[in-house]
Amino acid sequence: MPLRRRLPALGAVASLLLLSACARPPEAPAADAGPAAAEAAPADAAAAPGYRAQLDAYHAWVLAQIEQLERDTGAFVDAVNSGDLDAAARLYGPSRQAWERIEPIAGLYPELDRRIDARADDFKEAEASTEFGGWHRLEYAIFSQRDVDGLGPVAARLVADTRRLHDEVAGLRFDAATVVAGASELIEEVAATKVSGEENRYAGTDLWDIHANLEGSRRIVDLFRQDIAAAEPALLAQVDADFARIDALLAPYREGGGWTHYEQVAAADRNELKGASAALAESLSRLRGALGLG
Repeated sequence: MPLRRRLPALGAVASLLLLSACARPPEAPAADAGPAAAEAAPADAAAAPGYRAQLDAYHAWVLAQIEQLERDTGAFVDAVNSGDLDAAARLYGPSRQAWERIEPIAGLYPELDRRIDARADDFKEAEASTEFGGWHRLEYAIFSQRDVDGLGPVAARLVADTRRLHDEVAGLRFDAATVVAGASELIEEVAATKVSGEENRYAGTDLWDIHANLEGSRRIVDLFRQDIAAAEPALLAQVDADFARIDALLAPYREGGGWTHYEQVAAADRNELKGASAALAESLSRLRGALGLG
């Protein structure tokens, strides 16, 4: 998802994200790092109480997701480079899952985000723009144009950018408020843009993305589950009930190990999914307060 659709999340995270000692020197940030990654958080952010074990576990999980992303993207790109459109079409939705689970973190690098996940309407000339690249450029070629000739450089850049993301995130150290906020940001995005079907308009794989966003959000909740239960058990029960409601809405659209084409999702179900996502996002937005994170 391009930067312009993630500004609220970036604004919240920019003041909270920390670089670890192993990251690049502050006076020489990488060109692709977003403002949140290039600037240190306030001095008292590092001293915020507790949750170090949960944060270390989340960091390890994010890195594992990016490693999965590299493998899945590599397989997808191999299919593109071979000209096997059917294989590329099958691999497109699955290849994006790890990315969608960690979107709040990936979005801290706006240039990488734009190259990897920008849609055609993020560019003045839309699909004709020479800047239009990444997954959605390949999606357009595979599902709409049915022709991937000449897109080797686009595919290669996608692989290189996923590797760069791993290098960038490996040096990050984030605090609890940043991570917990990510749980609601993922679901806000589902309600705001994913339910409309605009994200993967050529492929119709939006249910894949929605489910991955849910997985990323649920992972954060699970890491802090015991703390939430101790602080505000009624809120945790509401969050779990809200997740279960969305799971029930999605269940009829399971297809083998994946999801049906988004065109098959009934209008009434889309509306209900939008409402359920908004309700879950609201419940998740209360977690920071429950955990004493502001």
